[in-house]
Amino acid sequence: MNTQTRKVLVLGGGIAGLTAAWELSRQNVSVELVEKSCFLGGHSIGFTCKATDKCQQCGACSVEEMLKNAVNEPLINVHLRTEITQLKRSGQSDKSNRFTATLAKSEVEIPAGKTVKGFSRYNNPLYVVAKTSVSEISDTDSRDAKNCGCSCTKAASTGHAHSIDKMGTEGELDVDAVIVATGYSPFDPDRKSTYGYGKWKNVITGLDLENIIRENGALVRPSDSQKPQKVAFIQCVGSRDERLGNLWCSEVCCPYAMRMAGSVKNDNPDADITMFYIDIQNTGKEFPVFYEKIKQNIRFVRTIPVDLYPLDNDGLELRHMAEDEGSPSSEAFDLVVLSVGIMPGKDTGKISEITGISLNQDGFLDNTVSSLSAKSCSCGTSSQSGSSVAGCFVAGTAGGPASIAATIADAGKIAFEAMKYLGVMR
Repeated sequence: MNTQTRKVLVLGGGIAGLTAAWELSRQNVSVELVEKSCFLGGHSIGFTCKATDKCQQCGACSVEEMLKNAVNEPLINVHLRTEITQLKRSGQSDKSNRFTATLAKSEVEIPAGKTVKGFSRYNNPLYVVAKTSVSEISDTDSRDAKNCGCSCTKAASTGHAHSIDKMGTEGELDVDAVIVATGYSPFDPDRKSTYGYGKWKNVITGLDLENIIRENGALVRPSDSQKPQKVAFIQCVGSRDERLGNLWCSEVCCPYAMRMAGSVKNDNPDADITMFYIDIQNTGKEFPVFYEKIKQNIRFVRTIPVDLYPLDNDGLELRHMAEDEGSPSSEAFDLVVLSVGIMPGKDTGKISEITGISLNQDGFLDNTVSSLSAKSCSCGTSSQSGSSVAGCFVAGTAGGPASIAATIADAGKIAFEAMKYLGVMR
């Protein structure tokens, strides 16, 4: 079969899905990229650059660049606000090497009276329209629309953009392989009720912090829009927690929080920043040097706080065990940032049922690369390990916690494995 006739379904438009799609397209493989939400890039497209005096290797710019590559690639066809409902082997025989995927409009909720705003012109629904099979999409940030430079600009300027509730693809697609890159869900901080998230205004998550900086250009308190002078980061919120049954390390929280703390300190040198932690995870060869440097400006306390209580002026009293004495201690902060962990995606169980890919002990998709063998799976495929399905591959955080850099590397590797399966690469 000519390689140009090969077609791969990529589920998920985050950094893993975008990378896999891009790598496949570079080998003349056609890609159908299905994203449940109304925009591409996943969680990481909203991340801010954390450079201070130099690049901190946070990976935010890599996401933007990959998004640009994907939406400008003719071989990648994007389906926004679309989800898979069924996957089966094509033809009469379960031994067929092709899949038939059934797609439907997703049930993503859209707040009344609001539009979806892209984080860049490459993520603007008005821009992506040229890449999708749907012609009706929502209007978005007019600044993005003006700079779009594509055929949709005229529709935006004349007010002819359509409601986003018209987005979505329905029907069947025949593909030769499937890459599942459906990502993760952030831990729900409401489950740690003693921290008062959603109750006290100045208790936020790392993702909230990203949004605040993106919207305001600097970290400000939600309560009064003033720069906080005393900031606490609490690590491992939702990770390494036996009481919650979440025993895994989310891997990204330590370097992420330190980069963000360094960025906040760089913007506001007078800020007093404290990080409460269990232990610091070494996440790469450059990490020890970075850690030693960040310790010069950030205070580290090896204990996890138990409770938060409100103070006057929307301050917060944080109670914990003193690191040295082992006795109860408390300290006041202007703002508390919860470093929430990486959890299996909300649809992971459903995706497992549809594809036949099993779950690992932590509830993520089994990312074992497989080849044809004897064991039968739910969609009529066979697997080597009993958990991964022939012709179906798992990329990125759908298979477990990973940084942006690690996710990009993994998605590239999985794209290569998929191409080997298709006979494109030898």
